[in-house]
Amino acid sequence: MITLGVLDSLPGIRHGFMTRAGGVSEGIYASLNCGLGSNDDQERVHENRRRVLELAGIPARTLLTAYQVHSPDVLVVEEEWREGPRPKVDALVTKRPNIAVAASSADCVPVLFADPEARVVAAAHAGWRGAIGGVLQATVKQMCALGARPERIRAGVGPCIGSASYEVGPEFPAPFLAQKPGNARFFRPAQRAGHHMFDLESYVASELAAMNLAGIEAAHRDTCAEADTFFSYRRSVLTKEPDYGRHVSVIALV
Repeated sequence: MITLGVLDSLPGIRHGFMTRAGGVSEGIYASLNCGLGSNDDQERVHENRRRVLELAGIPARTLLTAYQVHSPDVLVVEEEWREGPRPKVDALVTKRPNIAVAASSADCVPVLFADPEARVVAAAHAGWRGAIGGVLQATVKQMCALGARPERIRAGVGPCIGSASYEVGPEFPAPFLAQKPGNARFFRPAQRAGHHMFDLESYVASELAAMNLAGIEAAHRDTCAEADTFFSYRRSVLTKEPDYGRHVSVIALV
């Protein structure tokens, strides 16, 4: 488990960005696969999710993750859910103690938020579509609706695909440049003509910085390059594996 100092020092708040270690899954899912949507044995997935709560020291009954759809949509969580369809959103916000909200990822950016004074926390999943679509801003807006303030909110940017691993096609930069010409700094030429290497982590951090939050810290870990430590969707495609594991990044008030 990885923790970040920007959130570590906050009283009554626990968090963790999980690696692939410490679970019971086997093969391509070894070992802490928490992906309910994966083809892994579901009993092992549920045991791994139970272990996540134990690792993070969160006394919740259930690890709550959404059915993520790369949207800007946010849900306020009032109580735990256990069975049935999960909500189709990309961020969960709560001010209830001992409710563990989490983001699932395997290259996309997990972002954990906390306002220690208002006692509001959130977990967001920011792939490139969600990030440019406004999921980070929507999460902060919903936190503020529950009493948080941007100047008190701290954000931790978890492990994600690094710029050295994230090659994109010629058409990819256009929506980012249309949003803001300065976004050109997140792209550099790839070896293939017309292609680019994209720095998703830095783009997400810049979007957070534009909201004037109290503090932002990034893990600076590349999920695609660090095969022994992280799951990666892109790596699974490159190696032609039939499926891939998912991490979770969790935060809770305790």
